[in-house]
Amino acid sequence: MRTAFDRFTLDSDQRTLFDGAAPLHLGPKAFRLLEVLVANAPRAFSKQELYEQIWPDTFVDESNLAGLINEVRAALGDEARKPRFIRTVHGFGYSFCGVLEAEGPAVAHLNFRGREFPLREGENVLGRDAAADVQIDDVTVSRRHAVVTVGDDVTLRDLDSKNGTFVDGTRLAAPHTLTDGQTFVLGDAAVVFRRSPGSTVTILRKP
Repeated sequence: MRTAFDRFTLDSDQRTLFDGAAPLHLGPKAFRLLEVLVANAPRAFSKQELYEQIWPDTFVDESNLAGLINEVRAALGDEARKPRFIRTVHGFGYSFCGVLEAEGPAVAHLNFRGREFPLREGENVLGRDAAADVQIDDVTVSRRHAVVTVGDDVTLRDLDSKNGTFVDGTRLAAPHTLTDGQTFVLGDAAVVFRRSPGSTVTILRKP
């Protein structure tokens, strides 16, 4: 998924941050940090939450996170005292404070526990991961659980998840073509797919 802010574009598929059309150098963990903050803007993440996202099951010194924040700020030309993108929440953690615009119109959406998540052309990763295109916050869902691919047809594919993806009670072993109004289950989490013919949704997040 591509997300634009100011003159920058964050491309999760290519794992690249662009300044206009020019790719910027950003280490994999710094990219992951920016990806998590952008995907959940303007939510503030505690330092502990960020450790778990970037260094799962690994103990790291607090200076490692500060170093990644500095790396991201340097790439974006941001300043800690006058932040345009990365805000320090003193005594807690960090948040993304820029204006985000997700590229591309929504052509379909998913409903999960009363929330609506737009789907766009191409692959949309579903999972518990904070940087998933559609975050399904349920303990039975893997970090990257399944992918919904939107094209002429809309297909659902499991990503070797621990607890499986089910349609009509059958665990998926191959891609499945979704129909409007169909319910599928990730682990124990029921999700409803809906087509949005002719609709256009632009997501703007403001600080």
